[in-house]
Order: sequence, then structure tokens, then C-alpha cells
Amino acid sequence: MRRHVDSYLLEHFKKYKEVMIILGARQVGKTTLVKRLFPDAQYLLVDNEPVRRILESYDINTYKNIIKNKEVIIDEIHMLSNPGRAIKIIYDQMPDIRLIITGSSSFHIKNKTSESLAGRKIDYYLYPLTFSEYLFQNNIESKLNFNIFENIIQEKLSENDIQRHIFDLNSILKIVLCYGLFPNMVNHPQDKRYLLNFAESLIFKDILELNLIENKKLASDLLKLLAYQIGNIINYSELATKLQADQRTIKRYIEIFEQSFILYRLYPYSRNKRDEIIKSPKIYFYDTGLRNAIINNFSDIDIRADAGALFENFIISEVIKSNCYLGANYKIYYWRNKQQSEVDLVLEKEDKLIGVEIKMSKARRSFAFQNRYKVKLQILNSNNFY
Repeated sequence: MRRHVDSYLLEHFKKYKEVMIILGARQVGKTTLVKRLFPDAQYLLVDNEPVRRILESYDINTYKNIIKNKEVIIDEIHMLSNPGRAIKIIYDQMPDIRLIITGSSSFHIKNKTSESLAGRKIDYYLYPLTFSEYLFQNNIESKLNFNIFENIIQEKLSENDIQRHIFDLNSILKIVLCYGLFPNMVNHPQDKRYLLNFAESLIFKDILELNLIENKKLASDLLKLLAYQIGNIINYSELATKLQADQRTIKRYIEIFEQSFILYRLYPYSRNKRDEIIKSPKIYFYDTGLRNAIINNFSDIDIRADAGALFENFIISEVIKSNCYLGANYKIYYWRNKQQSEVDLVLEKEDKLIGVEIKMSKARRSFAFQNRYKVKLQILNSNNFY
């Protein structure tokens, strides 16, 4: 069950005394990960009521009575009323403790009104599996890699390349696009009922528990509407009109979904050219299986009108995961001008600029971005992506 982040986490306390915080959506494997990497640590689950009551005391003497180990895991800390305060007390008054924290990223939302942890923590993120992790956990490949990302940043892609593998890459890709990359899908392959139930609990359990969303129906309708629009530019006014809600609520709910690792907004690249789109983000989901569960569509990829959008979503998710895990620090954008010329993915770091068109199959290409910025435009498709 190895993951890309294993080595970074194992090195943490060799470099830092600060708290290790691992953030990610439900069921991405946070608990499994920390128990595997730190098997001797004392484990405290906040979802356990006696543990929660003790941690909610915010009293150092009470904490000292329960903490009996030098290495402590506090799991699901976002369920505390003031998680930042609890961490701060332990970190400041029990300096010998190595503290490992897991939580959904809605912990960040709550923590805005709690104790500051500036200088006391280092955040790590755990996402659904990468494509390589999926192959590894299914015993299809023996090593983890970042092939998709590295082929892009090393500009090795050619539109006519066909990568050869000892496994059926196309068949596996179709399964991933349809059912996604949450770890439990390895144990429940192509299980629609499981994924539908999982999606319901993932989307609403944390959010409703934390009282972040007042109107569950509006949130559900908004998510479904966004799921139909993956890869499209968001029009907040249009969403508000369709859902008969005000724009501020729509924007706030989208921010909560984003903070909770359900979806993300990709913003446009611009150097302030007058004819470039400079404000409106596109919407993508962190997992294609979750997105398909939201709209209850698990049809075969070969007959789907949205196959290209799913492939685009999948590739951009892979880039986001790899960019984070490698600490590559590329800024990630899309590009579009007012004449409707578009590039699906733009990576920028220092003086390096990379443009990538993502097409599931061959399609007509645009040279507008390439001509404007004098960079090579790469074409990534289902034959050359891995």
C-alpha cells in the first residue's frame, strides 16, 4: 500500500520539530497511511467520544494524563470545536512530543477563527491515488513513478507517440475515468452501489457535521450542476439564477467544496493581454469517479459524450497531485482568448512556460498560444499520456 508521500513523511521529524498535518478528503487513506508509517505512535481518534471530550477540555494537565507516548497521532482533528487551540497547547507545553495530525481540509476553514499555528506546523496533502499508485496497488506495475507529470515538464510528448506497455493501458484508463481513484475502489472495483454511497457520505458528512452549509438541497443541486460542467468556465451569475440563490452563497459553497477536496477551480493564465480571459475559473473534480457518482452516470466511456472532458479532468488532477508530491512548485492554469482559442493546461515556473492541449483522441490544434508566447505546445492524448 505504498504511496508517493511515504518518504517525505518519514523524513519529517528528521528535519522538523513542527507538527505534521496531513490533509485530504475522507477515504483518501490518511489513517491507513499514518498507522503504517508510524506503527509505534499512540493513536487518538477524535471520532471516539471519550477522546473528543478530553481534547475539548483544552487543559494541559488533562492532556498529560492521556498522552503517554513521545509520538502521537490525532486522527480527524477537524471534529474538535477548536482544533488549532488543542494543537497549540500540546506543541507549546509538551515540546518533546512528535505530533501527527490528520483532518479534512475543512479544518482550515474552522481554524480561521481559532488559535494561530503559524510557525508550529507543516502541512502535507493526500489525494486520491495517482494513476501510478493505482497500477502499483493492483499489482500491475512494481514501482511508483510520476511519468505523466515528468513527460509534460520535460516536454517529451509527441502527438503521434504510442506508448507500449505489457498491460492494456486503454482498458485501465476507461475504468479509472469511470470509477475514479479513491483507494477503496481497489477493493471494490467497478462497484457502482459502493461509489454512490461513498460519494454521499464524503460530500456531506464533514460539511454537515461542521455546520458549514445551511441548505443541503442547494448544495446538492449546485454540485450536480458543476459536475455537468467539468472543464467549463464558471459563470456565477448563471449558476445563481438557475438555482434561485444569491451569488455570494454560490461562491461560498464552491469555496467550501474546494476546501474539502471535492473540486477545484483552475484560473486563466494571462500577461494582461487585452484579448485574454483574465478572471473566470474553470471547474474540475479531484476524482472522476466521485464526479460520475454525483450525476449517477457510469456508462461505458466509449459511448459517452463527456469522455473528452473526463480525460481532461483526469490529466489535470494527475498534474496537481504530482506537482504537490514532488514539490515542483509549478503554477497551474488554463489559457483562453476572447476569440475562443484555448489551451487546456499551462504550467509556469520562473522563466519556464509550458502549454499542453489535452485531447483523448486526435483533434485539430490551435497555434494561438504557441505563436503568442513563443513556446512549444505539447499534445497529450490517451496513447501518449503514460
